[in-house]
Amino acid sequence: MIPGWIQPDWPAPANVRAFVTTRHGGVSIGEYASMNLGLHTGDDRASVETNRAIVGAHLPSAPLWMAQVHGVEVADLDRIGPEESARADGAVTGKTGRVAVVLTADCMPLFFCDARGTRVGVAHAGWRGMAAGVIENTVRALGVPADEVLAWMGPTIGPAAFEVGAEVRSAFLEAEARAARAFIPHGEGKYLADLYALARQRLERAGVRSVSGGGFCTYRDADRLFSYRRVKASGRMGAFAWME
Repeated sequence: MIPGWIQPDWPAPANVRAFVTTRHGGVSIGEYASMNLGLHTGDDRASVETNRAIVGAHLPSAPLWMAQVHGVEVADLDRIGPEESARADGAVTGKTGRVAVVLTADCMPLFFCDARGTRVGVAHAGWRGMAAGVIENTVRALGVPADEVLAWMGPTIGPAAFEVGAEVRSAFLEAEARAARAFIPHGEGKYLADLYALARQRLERAGVRSVSGGGFCTYRDADRLFSYRRVKASGRMGAFAWME
């Protein structure tokens, strides 16, 4: 594992493996330095391909790079061939050695597994996908009782940096009134939103009892993490999960 990459601190079974890349360990330069994994960010394609190859050396197989659209679709990797593609914001698998991945730069990556280590998954949860139900959909797609699911919340933009408009707050309040607790007024028609608090609420609604992680801020941790809100020409970090 490259120094600086993030391994989740969660009570997952020993056969469940997961990590999140950071800005360290790649070949990209400038604002994309150095481990940018996003092909559609404006970075040099050859550099991104090299970065993906570097990460691939730490994986048991080639991951399925999905077309993420801030939606709620979840890809079942057990039904998709290694050369196929998917338009989704979550992925699950029950096969040993299959690698699920999402790319993020402010949105939250979430890891999932069951307590027996027979299923793993990952979700890309920005505010749009989270409000629309990508977390709940990923939990359901695992196909195990929700109270057996373990979740870990990865690096996202922190509550002191994520200013949003009233429409974001309304999108969450439409589903659950207590979501108001995750929004602090911050000027006329603006709020500071706590994605970690919102994710915990969504996970609880989905029946998930074991939730770990949190405490990161992509916006403020500029040396280690990419942030699209901080710099539009931003790279992407990868959140990878599989079973040995």
